[in-house]
Amino acid sequence: MTDTRVILASTSQYRRELLSRILCSFETVDPEVDERPQQETIAEPARLASTLAQLKAESVARRHPHAVVIGSDQVACLDDRILGKPGNSENACSQLRLMSGQTHQLFTAVCVIAPDRTVEFSNTTHLTMRELTCEQIRRYVERDQPVHCAGSYMIEAGGIALFSAVETTDFTAITGLPLIELSTTLLNLRVNLL
Repeated sequence: MTDTRVILASTSQYRRELLSRILCSFETVDPEVDERPQQETIAEPARLASTLAQLKAESVARRHPHAVVIGSDQVACLDDRILGKPGNSENACSQLRLMSGQTHQLFTAVCVIAPDRTVEFSNTTHLTMRELTCEQIRRYVERDQPVHCAGSYMIEAGGIALFSAVETTDFTAITGLPLIELSTTLLNLRVNLL
């Protein structure tokens, strides 16, 4: 194994905290990708997530061609309807009312670009939300302020109480970076973990 330079193509504090669980040393770089063109033209949630993850990784890899670059993105959807980041409390409450009592999917895609190869993978999580009252939703949104989160919840905080079931192969994918498969990928690229 070598001390390879690893860059997370993200400014997300959640992804940074996740990656710090398996890597002692890495950098973060803003990928500076405008997501709107893809959000406006790609209707399929899993493809949107993988396209955005790839664009983020490629943007940073062009500037740092000798590093291992990790790009990731998430898209939440309910019945093929993409649930974006709400942006404000009113939109968050609306999304949560829509998802109340329903099962939705969260697609987390990762693109890892190394100097000699590119590896892409994704994780699909199925989340079943409890039947929620408008008051429960309002209180939750006031508490966690999930206005910058796909699906309007923070499962790593109080949002866990919103769900009756979660089906996934990697719980860290819900927060933004599936560490089990990412660890395997990095080891295969001869990156030192821990």
